[in-house]
Amino acid sequence: MKRVCVFCGSSPGAKPAYRSAAVELGAALVARGLGLVYGGANVGLMGELARAVLAGAGEVIGVIPASLVEREVAFTELADLRVVQSMHQRKALQADLADGFIAMPGGLGTLEELFEVLTWSQLGIHRKPVGLLNVEGYYDRLLDFLDHAAAQRFIADVHRAMLIVEDHPEPLLEALESSVPAQIDKWLDRGNR
Repeated sequence: MKRVCVFCGSSPGAKPAYRSAAVELGAALVARGLGLVYGGANVGLMGELARAVLAGAGEVIGVIPASLVEREVAFTELADLRVVQSMHQRKALQADLADGFIAMPGGLGTLEELFEVLTWSQLGIHRKPVGLLNVEGYYDRLLDFLDHAAAQRFIADVHRAMLIVEDHPEPLLEALESSVPAQIDKWLDRGNR
C-alpha cells in the first residue's frame, strides 16, 4: 500500500477527540510511509489531517471540485492540489490514487463516499480495503444498522465483513495493510450466508 484515501468532515465536530484522531492518523500515515489522498480542504478534520501529514513531511494529495474551492476553503498551499469539475470526478480520482480507504467522523458527504467505495468493493470494481475509524463510538449506531441489514439478508455476511472497524488509527492501518478483500460475486448463492 502506497496511499490511503481518507474521508472525513469539513467540520471539526463537537468533540476534541475527533481532531486528536485526525492528528494521530496523520502521524501514523507518515510513520508507515503512506501518502494521504483526501478532499483538499484546509478546514475541519480534513485540514487537521492534512496538516498533520505535512508536519511529518509526508505526501498529501488533495482533490477538490472547482465549485467547492471557495466554499470549502481549499488548501491552496498543498504541493499537489488537484481541482476537478465535479464530485464524481473527485471520487473517481481519489479511488484511482489510493490503495485503501478510511472514513473518519463526518457528515453526509463522508457517509456517501464511504458507502460508494464499499459498494464498489462489493461489486468487484476494486479490491482495496475499506476501514472505519470509529472515534469514541461515533459510528456505533451505523454499525448496528449494518448488522441489522445483514440479519435481514440485505447485506451478505461476507460483504458486511469487508468493512474493517477500529477505534484507533494504528490498529486500523495495520488491519488495512494486512487485509485481503473478499472476491465473491454479490449475487452468487443468495440463500446461503
